[in-house]
Amino acid sequence: MSVLVNVIVTLGMLYVVPAGLRLIDPAGLRRTARLWPLLAAPGALCLWLPRGLPATALAALYAAACLALAARAPVRLLRGRHPCRVPGRVPIRVPDPSGIAVATALVSPSIAGTALVAERAGYRLFGFDLDILALTVPHFHFAGFTAALVAGLVCRAVRDRPATGLSRWAAYSVPAGTLLVLLGYFVDDWAELVGAVVLTGGMWAVALLTWRDIRPAARDRGTRALLATSAAVLAATMLLALWWAAGEATGIVHPTLTWMAATHGLGNALGFALCSVLAWRRLTTDRSSPGDGDPRLTADHRAPAAHH
Repeated sequence: MSVLVNVIVTLGMLYVVPAGLRLIDPAGLRRTARLWPLLAAPGALCLWLPRGLPATALAALYAAACLALAARAPVRLLRGRHPCRVPGRVPIRVPDPSGIAVATALVSPSIAGTALVAERAGYRLFGFDLDILALTVPHFHFAGFTAALVAGLVCRAVRDRPATGLSRWAAYSVPAGTLLVLLGYFVDDWAELVGAVVLTGGMWAVALLTWRDIRPAARDRGTRALLATSAAVLAATMLLALWWAAGEATGIVHPTLTWMAATHGLGNALGFALCSVLAWRRLTTDRSSPGDGDPRLTADHRAPAAHH
């Protein structure tokens, strides 16, 4: 299992995260995205070393880069607020749901990086087994970073269509579900199951919107195939996540962690995350102006990047 997990994590560190940063803000995060493979290289290398001081030091370098990335999230949330009018009260400014999803994406690698440092040091952070810490690393690169990012992108893409309510639910529930799963680590298996239910509902909404609203607007067959694959795989892998969480909480027969890594983990990494990032990069090649970060699905169907 460790080899498979390491391959998945390496993919997330070296390609998925920098590609996702370009989708968030092609102008504002261009330098960070360009440098990210260099910043992530120590983290990728430490995965293949035995636990100890060298691996821990390399992991700490990567964790520092992730924490610096997370520090951008509050600024982007404040900058992306919009007026919310309540009858009889002064309008207040609240974050856009897509902005909340993107802020979650920016913070998620820092959780993965922290878990990586502890696991490479052989330290049971908060009492968690080292295997759990090791699996936390891919979880917050994919269920955290990529899932929240795609939920934000989908929300922005359909904001002027009838599916807006569903897209807002996805943009809220994916970050909420990710947070609840994290809190479930500290509470009990039932709390983690609640988080898995919320996260699965949000991800299924993302899959439905991708298949029904985003895919048909894509210009070429290759992009439509990538979007279709990401939606179909997501529907299946999140069902596995529900099965595993339910089994942990109730004791029913459920997949082992090794089996989950080989199915749920690999499917999310390659079928959902990689295909989604590749598809959205193709969708965002036609931008309204250099540096504004607003990609378009077609000339008539705008899909602004979730950076507000």
